[in-house]
Amino acid sequence: MLRDSMMNNNEERRHNTVSSSSPGKGIMKPTVFIVVSLFISAALLNFLGFHDFNVLAGSKLITKKHQPTFPYQCDAVQNQSHQTQYHYSQNNGASRFNPNRSKQRSTCPSYFRWIHEDLKPWKETGITRRMVEEASRTAHFRLVIRNGKAYVKRYRKSIQTRDDFTLWGILQLLRRYPGRLPDLDLMFDADDRPVVRSDDFIGQPDKEPPPVFRYCSDDASLDIVFPDWSFWGWAEVNVKPWEKSLEAIKEGNNMTQWEDRVAYAYWRGNPYVDPTRGDLLKCNVSEHEEWNTRLYIQDWDKESKEGYKNSKLENQCTHRYKIYIEGWAWSVSEKYIMACDSMTLYVKPRFYDFYIRGMMPLQHYWPIRDNSKCTSLKFAVHWGNTHVEKAREIGEMGSRFIREEVNMKYVYDYMFHLLKEYAKLLKFKPEVPLDAEEITPDSMGCAATERWRDFMAESMVTSPSEESPCEMLPPYDPLDLK
Repeated sequence: MLRDSMMNNNEERRHNTVSSSSPGKGIMKPTVFIVVSLFISAALLNFLGFHDFNVLAGSKLITKKHQPTFPYQCDAVQNQSHQTQYHYSQNNGASRFNPNRSKQRSTCPSYFRWIHEDLKPWKETGITRRMVEEASRTAHFRLVIRNGKAYVKRYRKSIQTRDDFTLWGILQLLRRYPGRLPDLDLMFDADDRPVVRSDDFIGQPDKEPPPVFRYCSDDASLDIVFPDWSFWGWAEVNVKPWEKSLEAIKEGNNMTQWEDRVAYAYWRGNPYVDPTRGDLLKCNVSEHEEWNTRLYIQDWDKESKEGYKNSKLENQCTHRYKIYIEGWAWSVSEKYIMACDSMTLYVKPRFYDFYIRGMMPLQHYWPIRDNSKCTSLKFAVHWGNTHVEKAREIGEMGSRFIREEVNMKYVYDYMFHLLKEYAKLLKFKPEVPLDAEEITPDSMGCAATERWRDFMAESMVTSPSEESPCEMLPPYDPLDLK
């Protein structure tokens, strides 16, 4: 549980008295006037959008950004609480951002270009209200953004709290770039596997695909990929928000140098979610066979009872090689595995999330054949142990990609550009459904408890970004994708 950030100070304040005959009395009034004038000037400049003060009237003045507490008004949650602090209305929100003061815009990572491809099915037709509403058949919630505020209509409960943390992430996007997202209306399916099959719409001009947002897709589907909930924390299995997890994994990397790591391929997970993982267990070391692997079954029920002491991500960077394999669909474990500086042995996937399409085999990971896992894993480990520097380089390149191109800045920028491009395709004016509710940091954060509330607090954006989202790259040339 979070502690109340406001502490009552019960100490008595002691006041020094100054004698009326004090020689300093003559200069006290001018001094006080100068000091007060400095602070009034600083406050005025801050109001006008200036935050960095080097020299003011000959004195160096250091200012700090206000760090709001979390949540704001849990004793009386109001839908409109503190929205004005962050200038959520379009006019005020835009005024908070000063492009002249912004740092030079960075170029978005290459995988952002897939946004154009994911939205391509609607490029010619646009997206109608009927298309959006057709997507409600599988959606968990409908999200409408109007004038920088978020409204949600819920259809069904998701697995665990995926829906809540996805919505929490969208609220943080609105806080990071207040007033900069256009109005929009979308449907979100928080289950694992994609549902919009492209074959269902081929050769049927009167049948149009519904735009469905979800965490992954595949080459046979048209679902629109979006960052998954775990970037803001997976409370059910005690996985902290991505920013915190990334810091912890970086520290874990430093605990065991690469040359001192165990020279086998490591995997820990639930093998019962899909047959391909059960097949992987056949590659474990045994009395009769050495496949250069060390595979372990993760018992989450046991871990929960024992306080997750054996499942800390930062303690799992002790092997030179780590295996990534999908579960029922893509696996959340992907980014944590690839952040370990170990060479990732990536079992051929069916599904993709939003960033993996920017990673290259033999540069960021080593590909493993799905139909002959054991021999493929054995060869990869043997190759790595006989080409140590190259294996270490692949591991480090993969981890650098995760740290530098999938950090939270780029997660938010991907969300921003995806939603902005999606909104351009809408052929109707988004309206708030009558049975939708407005969601705010207070309404979500105050209702949360224990780890769920802690993770929301840890992942909360505390102030608007002073720099623009990265600059989008143009769409791929169709020949590049063949």
